[in-house]
Amino acid sequence: MKLNPIYTEITECQDCYKCIRHCPVKSIKVEDGHAKILVDDCILCGNCYLMCPVGAKRIRNDLPRAQRALEDHEKVILSLAPSFAGEFPGISEKTLIRAIKDLGFWAVSETAIGAQEVSRHTNAVLQKADHGVFISSACPTMVEYIHKHKPQYSSSIIDHLSPLLTHCQMLKELYGEDCIIVFAGPCISKKREADLREDLLHTAITFNDLKSWFAQNQIDLSSLSGSDEESFVPQFSYDGASYPLEGGMIRSLKLQKTILKDNQMLSFTNVHSMGGVLNNLEVLGQKEPLFLELLACEGGCINGPGCAKHSGTAVKEKILMDYATSRKEQVPLYKSCTSIQYDRKINAVKVVSHDELEIRKALRNIGKYDSGDEKNCGACGYSTCRDYARAFLDGRAEKDMCVSYLRTLSEKKADALIRSMPSGVVIVDAEMKIIQCNRAFATLIGEETLAAFEAKPGLKGASLSKILPFTSLFQGVLSEEGVLTDQTFHLENKVFTGSVFTIEKDQAVGAIFQDVTLPWVQKDQVIKQARKVMENSISTVQQIAFLLGENAAQSEVMLNSIITSFSSESNRDSDD
Repeated sequence: MKLNPIYTEITECQDCYKCIRHCPVKSIKVEDGHAKILVDDCILCGNCYLMCPVGAKRIRNDLPRAQRALEDHEKVILSLAPSFAGEFPGISEKTLIRAIKDLGFWAVSETAIGAQEVSRHTNAVLQKADHGVFISSACPTMVEYIHKHKPQYSSSIIDHLSPLLTHCQMLKELYGEDCIIVFAGPCISKKREADLREDLLHTAITFNDLKSWFAQNQIDLSSLSGSDEESFVPQFSYDGASYPLEGGMIRSLKLQKTILKDNQMLSFTNVHSMGGVLNNLEVLGQKEPLFLELLACEGGCINGPGCAKHSGTAVKEKILMDYATSRKEQVPLYKSCTSIQYDRKINAVKVVSHDELEIRKALRNIGKYDSGDEKNCGACGYSTCRDYARAFLDGRAEKDMCVSYLRTLSEKKADALIRSMPSGVVIVDAEMKIIQCNRAFATLIGEETLAAFEAKPGLKGASLSKILPFTSLFQGVLSEEGVLTDQTFHLENKVFTGSVFTIEKDQAVGAIFQDVTLPWVQKDQVIKQARKVMENSISTVQQIAFLLGENAAQSEVMLNSIITSFSSESNRDSDD
């Protein structure tokens, strides 16, 4: 089945590869320097969206679809995630319900009552088990992660619908198949559930979308007050309200009198750590049942990608815990769902294995010829150079993603250019220590400097003040971020021209010198001066052409003749 993209991508990607670094499954392909999400591999954790510094990844905007649902249908119910308590601090549930109904919704229901039903079914499964590992199906991102990237543990997932889809199924049973359900919460993977189960869930929007909707309709929550008539349908939740918290489902199971002991129920959050959590999982559950509650977002759903970041995890958790513990147990008014089983087939991502020869070849393409060249700096987004090499072989990475390779290549090009230049070149740091210079510079200064260069090519670390008497010019340009061009310098019996220029303010400055006493330099200077005279002459002639008449053309011919003569002679000398 072809999946609709949940993310939209724009062309502002700046080659930082931060999205790759924070993607737990590396479901990103780089083409022409731009990172593109691989839909079939993606688990919708939202990390690429949250971490992109320029907003090149955006969550699909389903708010217009939700708004159209209110226009096209009379009975539209909003399924509200229980983490609303931490997302709208200081706003009572009655006030929020009134605001949502002012948008045009027929009713508001807590997704948490679907969570309660999932806990009840999970508890029934665990009561019948005498051994084995059981993984919660509550987090759709974790379900995607395991099925796609850890398929060996797929059979351990309890085969139930998520709390949201269970809630939708319950509402359909209670209020008829013609009712339309829209979800609002912190999770973007609910959008995938809406795409796959349109028969149950019409649209999923985020809390941020809901706030935008309030703003569009000029609904100010702080100025509203909800009446006692405003309440969740069919009733408020009891133990399901704690689901957005780490360990919240386990708390729900305990309230439903599970037979499992505390050491048989473990909770983990943050999808980045799940590889380690699930490592060697098969050794567990051999003697007694073990239940794992896994949530993709660190700290739980209260930190989902569709949440605002106005409060810290501790604040949100305290608010939501207070809300969850304020609930009183009630007898369910709805019918028991009989078709809660999860019926979607999720294909595992095909992993192509590469032998050592292929990996070594890929590493050599980026200048890594042995293990010492593998810096594992992570700048490309991958943890190790070998992981990057595998991605390169898979067609997901490009050669110029390796920063150390680009730096080395740039340095080699710069070194080659500096070495081949006939002029003397020197680059120094803020302390006037030489970073790099070429042989022509050492030759220009004198035999002693040339001997030092032969012993230590580049003279890196040597003090410029011991070589040149006019380092104050370098220091002035360094601090002023400027450039001095066509300057004349005297050193013993030599006269040379050059330019001093800033490379990086207060960090590095460079200079290019030419010995004007050399024959080829003298000719070059004559040519340069002749060109300058010609340009000035032409400019002057254009202004007073009526006085000079044909002299303008004659001056240009004469000057061009001089330039051609010296240029031809220079070329013959260089050929000799």
